[in-house]
Amino acid sequence: MLIGTACLLNIGTPAWADSTGEVTATVIVTGGELSIEVPAAADLGDAAPGEILNGQLGTVTVIDDRAQLAATWVATVTATDFTTGDGTPEETIPASVIDYWSGPATQNAGAGQLVPGQLTSAEAVPLGSDPTAFARTSGDGLNSASWNPTLSLEISQATVAGVYTGTVTHSVA
Repeated sequence: MLIGTACLLNIGTPAWADSTGEVTATVIVTGGELSIEVPAAADLGDAAPGEILNGQLGTVTVIDDRAQLAATWVATVTATDFTTGDGTPEETIPASVIDYWSGPATQNAGAGQLVPGQLTSAEAVPLGSDPTAFARTSGDGLNSASWNPTLSLEISQATVAGVYTGTVTHSVA
């Protein structure tokens, strides 16, 4: 006689399997650099000894591609003396008598607070003092700002005729 054996077969989900699965995914958002663009050259015009010459440098632009949560920056400006010939005192317009004012932003992108260093000519500052040209004091993400600063050169009575050249340097950090 044959005796039968009962066998239980479980066809469902194995006990070790989960009914859900999770994967941690990572995305890297890359940031770029903080940079400044300035004109290659500027012709400020001409003036006689004893006059004051006002001339615009051309558009200066800060580009902030860092993509930071607190995307603030400060742009500063300095200048060398403007000289001609051998750079004797009579052939030099010192940076200390060259005033700078940024004026308002001519263009900007991104949310945040932009602050001009010197909004009007009444707020002009000597370039010998390394003034703030423009600043972004709040905001986040990508942003940019442009302005067209003005230089005011006081030409002394003792200044001789010539083509005077100096370097105006904008920096951002």
